[in-house]
Amino acid sequence: MSHVSEQMPADNIVNTEGNKLFQWLRVLLLVYLLVVAVGMIGSGFKAATGEQAQELFAFATNPFLGLIVGTVATALIQSSSTVSSIIVGLVAGGLPVATAIPMVMGSNIGTSITNTLVSLGNIGDKSEFKRAFAAATIHDFFNLVNVVIFLPLEIIFHPLEKISYFLAQNLYGGSSLSLNNLNFVKTATQPMVNLGKGITHFFPSPFDGIALIILGVAVIFFTIGFISKLLKILMVGRVKDILHTAIGRGPIAGIAAGTLMTILVQSSSTTTSLMVPLAGSGVFYLEQIYPFTLGANIGTCITALLAATAVSGAEAIPALEIALVHLLYNVFGVVIIYSIPFLCGVPLICAKTLGAVASEKKYLAFVYIIGVFFVIPGICLGISVIF
Repeated sequence: MSHVSEQMPADNIVNTEGNKLFQWLRVLLLVYLLVVAVGMIGSGFKAATGEQAQELFAFATNPFLGLIVGTVATALIQSSSTVSSIIVGLVAGGLPVATAIPMVMGSNIGTSITNTLVSLGNIGDKSEFKRAFAAATIHDFFNLVNVVIFLPLEIIFHPLEKISYFLAQNLYGGSSLSLNNLNFVKTATQPMVNLGKGITHFFPSPFDGIALIILGVAVIFFTIGFISKLLKILMVGRVKDILHTAIGRGPIAGIAAGTLMTILVQSSSTTTSLMVPLAGSGVFYLEQIYPFTLGANIGTCITALLAATAVSGAEAIPALEIALVHLLYNVFGVVIIYSIPFLCGVPLICAKTLGAVASEKKYLAFVYIIGVFFVIPGICLGISVIF
C-alpha cells in the first residue's frame, strides 16, 4: 500500500508536466494562426482595394478620426493586442502608416476601459472602491497625457513615423541579421493563407477580399482570446510571484515587472486588471501600481511585432514600421512622462482625485467611463468634421 501511495504523486507529476507541455504546444499553434491571420488580412485588403488603398483611406487622414477609430474599436473589443494586429495587417495591405499611427494611439486609450470596468466590482465598499478606481484610472490618465503630448508632435514633426521607418529599413536591410531572413515565416504560413483565399474565392471581386479580411479578423479574435486564456493558466502563479518580488523594489523594477508580465500573458488588460483588486484591498499603494501600469503598456507591443513577421516583400517595411511605432510610442511615453516630475504627477493627482470623488458620488464613475470612452471620441469626431 505504501508503494502505491508513493507512486501516485510521481504519476501526478508526470501527468501535470505532460499537460503543461500540451498547453505550450497549443500556444505555439495559436501564435502560428495569429501570424496566418495577419497574412490573410493583408492579402484580403489588397484584393479588395486593388491599387486604390491610398484613395480609400483619404477620408481617415485626419488624425482625430484615426484616434477615434483606435479608441472605440479597442474599447468595444477590449484588446489592444487584437486591434494592433489588425492594424499591422491593414498596413501590410496598403493602409498608410501616417493614417495608422493615431489609430495605434487610440488603441492605448481604448484598452484601459477594461480595468476601469473591473474596479466597479469594489463599488459596494467606499474605501476599497476609492483605491480600486484610482488604481484603474491611473492607466487612463497616463494614456490620455501620452496622446496629448505625442499626437500634436506627430502631426507637426512626425518623429514616431521617421524613427520607426529608419529602424524598419535597417532591420529589414541586406545584412545577415536582417528580418528579411525571416521569410521562412511567410513560407510556413502561405499555405494557410492560400487556403483562406480558396475558401473566399467563390465571392465576386472585391467581396472575396472583404471576406478574407473578415476571416482573418475572426481568426485573430479566436487566437488572441485563447492565447490569453492558456497563458493565464500557465503563468498566473509565476506572474504573481514576479509581481510580489518586483513591486516593492522601486519604479524601474515595477516597470520591468509590468512589461514582463504583459509579455507572458499577452494582454495588458489582464495584467492591469489584476492590480485593481490588489489595490482595492490595500495590498499595494497607487504609487507602487503606477510604474507597473507603464510597463504593461510596453509589454503589449510584442503582439504587433510578432504579427509583423508575417509580412515580407514590399509591404514588410510599413508593417514593421507601424509595429515599431506602437513600441516607440509607449517607450518614449514612459521615459518622458515618468522622468519629468510635473508630468509624472499629473496621472497620480487625477487618479487620486477622481477615486475620492467617485467613492463619494458613485454615479460619477459611470459618467467618467461614458465621457472618456464615448463622449470625448464624439467631440474628436466633431473636430474632424469641422477641419
